Amino acid sequence: MFAPVVAPYNPAQVDWVYPSRKLIPPSPEYLLGTDSLGRDVLSYIIWGAQSSIIVAIGTVALETIIALIIGAIAGYYGGVIDDALMRITDLILTIPNIILLIVAVSMFKVRSIVVIMIVMGILWWPWMARIIRSQFLSIKESLYVEAARSMGASDRRIILRHILPNAISPVIVTATIDVAAAILSLTTLTFLGLGDPLTVAWGTIINEGRYYLRSAWWITTFPGIAIFITTLGFNLLGDGLRDAFDIKARI
Repeated sequence: MFAPVVAPYNPAQVDWVYPSRKLIPPSPEYLLGTDSLGRDVLSYIIWGAQSSIIVAIGTVALETIIALIIGAIAGYYGGVIDDALMRITDLILTIPNIILLIVAVSMFKVRSIVVIMIVMGILWWPWMARIIRSQFLSIKESLYVEAARSMGASDRRIILRHILPNAISPVIVTATIDVAAAILSLTTLTFLGLGDPLTVAWGTIINEGRYYLRSAWWITTFPGIAIFITTLGFNLLGDGLRDAFDIKARI
């Protein structure tokens, strides 16, 4: 949120004039050094965190909405509707996620972070949809659901008021862990040159720094550490939420 304030330099500032600012090792002036174009690595990491987390949260939000709709319909109504939706889900799951993502993103001439976010969200819903479906299949047989149905409650009211609030816990945990996975996928895309060329991204600077692994190790090392810490943080958050929502573990 505060990248413009926290970052000491403009990450897009390229030094074409003063070669002395290029490939500077970590120092008091440039805490994490500079890259081959004279850009401050620390500033690049800070701005890259902003774009990565924005895309990851947007991806998971879209993924969750799609998964909730499909999983709820399949789990609640069952029968032919369930079979049809789950066969579509299985079809998408048979294709390796990263390959499908690369092909889908490559089809767009304009690869902005919004396009990448939408594509990832559309392709990532199957696993979460299966989790929601399994929750609905078990909860819809509960006595309080049967009581609500016998009192004339509509399907919409039963789904939104009685089943969904009790099925949301694993969705929150899965969504938190998927944020970390989305960051890694975005890093992969930008490393391969399939990201937005106008957006600061961790994968871009790692790709550029691989040519200087021996002479300027800091260009790839520090962004890699940032990715590791961020994804580990979201995974630990997901584990913590899973334990918090696990009633049996607390008993």
